Amino acid sequence: MALHGEHLMISSEDIAYLAGLFDGEGSIYFAKRPEKKKKHNGKGYRTSISQRISMEVTMTDESVIRWMHEVLQVGTVVRKPRKGLRKDGTKYLMQWKWRCTFRDAFYVCKLLWPYAHTKLPKIQQIIEHYTHENYDNVINIENYKLVARYFEGKKQ
Repeated sequence: MALHGEHLMISSEDIAYLAGLFDGEGSIYFAKRPEKKKKHNGKGYRTSISQRISMEVTMTDESVIRWMHEVLQVGTVVRKPRKGLRKDGTKYLMQWKWRCTFRDAFYVCKLLWPYAHTKLPKIQQIIEHYTHENYDNVINIENYKLVARYFEGKKQ
């Protein structure tokens, strides 16, 4: 992997694997909803419309979660212990969770988009959210799709 801008260049094989992993084990949360927040002067509460964007993968294989974090270079990894016992009386295995939010999720969605299947509608929703805003460093979603298809054709 070579350094390119703020993020590393990742092989198409690794991205395809990550997309499959995310399709099977991942989840995306994309919501715009009212939230109750404290007022700035500390007296009382106010309601505001808040945007929440996050992606996560949770599984018991710590090495896969750590590899995902290392390759993507965004997000966090945390332990997610499960309480209680299974029906057969044995303890649950420790779970590990990789999670990223907002712009990092946008970056990951752009990587996974050409390879995703089951999570594609939510991935597109995040990409379109950021590409519909007037950000100077973001390209239009239609242009992104054309460029992605062009490079896919070059690989074959």
